[in-house]
Amino acid sequence: MAQFLLIQCPDEPGLVYKITGVLYGHGLNILRNGEFVERETSQFFMRTEFAGDFDPAQLHAELQALLPAGASIRFSDTRPKDIVLMATKEHHCLSELLVRHAFGELNARVLAVVSNHEVLGDLARRFDIPFHCISHQGLTREAHEAAVLATLAQYRPEFVVLAKYMRILSSEFVAHYSNRLINIHHSFLPAFVGANPYAQAYERGVKIIGATAHFVNEQLDQGPIIAQSVIPIDHTQSARDMAQAGRDVEKIVLARSLNLVFDGHVFVNRNKTVIFD
Repeated sequence: MAQFLLIQCPDEPGLVYKITGVLYGHGLNILRNGEFVERETSQFFMRTEFAGDFDPAQLHAELQALLPAGASIRFSDTRPKDIVLMATKEHHCLSELLVRHAFGELNARVLAVVSNHEVLGDLARRFDIPFHCISHQGLTREAHEAAVLATLAQYRPEFVVLAKYMRILSSEFVAHYSNRLINIHHSFLPAFVGANPYAQAYERGVKIIGATAHFVNEQLDQGPIIAQSVIPIDHTQSARDMAQAGRDVEKIVLARSLNLVFDGHVFVNRNKTVIFD
C-alpha cells in the first residue's frame, strides 16, 4: 500500500533535502514528490508518496527534530476513509456518491446517511446504508444540532459530507469537525452565496454557472475551496433550467473534491487550499 507524507511548515533552505534524507535513512522508496512555497506567508508544503515499512512514531520524531517549530507532519495512505453523508431532500449528490461507493469508485466507507427529512430514506436503504431522520421540527437549532452530533458520534467518521444538506450549521457544530466537514454549494463561489443562487444568477444574466466544493467554517459559504467547475448557459434558460443543469455539475464537483481529500492531496492554509493533483 502506498503511503503519503504530508508536511506544512515555515519555509527555510534545505527542507526537501532534510525530509528526503530522513526517508532514505529509513530505507523508504520515494515514488512521487510535490512541493510548493506560498510566498506571501512563507509557508512550505510537501506531499511525498513513498513505499516501504516504517515506524510512524519514530519517523515523525526524526522529522519534527529537523523541521521548523510548528511544523505539521501527517501520514496518510490509500485506505478508504470512514464518512457520514448528510442530505435534506435533493437526491442527485447523495445518489451519485452512493453509486460510486457501491462500485468502489469513492475512496471511502459510507457508514450512514443523516437527514432532517424522511424523503431520501428509501434511497439510502436500497444501498443497505443506515439512514437516520432527525427532524428539526419543533426543536431549537441547538437541540437539533445536539441530536445530529450525538448520531454522528456513534459512527466516529473521519469526514462528514454535506451532500445538499440545506440547513445552516452553527460555529459550535462546525468546530467538532474542523477541516473535516465538506459542503457542495450550487454556485461558483464567491458569487451568489446563500440561498437561491440560480435565481440570483438568472437575475444577473450570467453566461456561466457552476458549483463549488469547500470545507465548512463558521462563515456561510466562505470556507477553503477544494474544487470548482462551470458550464455555459444562455438567455434562453430559465432559473429552473439553470438549476437542472447545475445539478450535474454539483455532483461531479463534490465527488472529485472528496477523492482529492481522501487521497491526501489537500492542504488547508488559512482560508485557502493547496492541492497537489
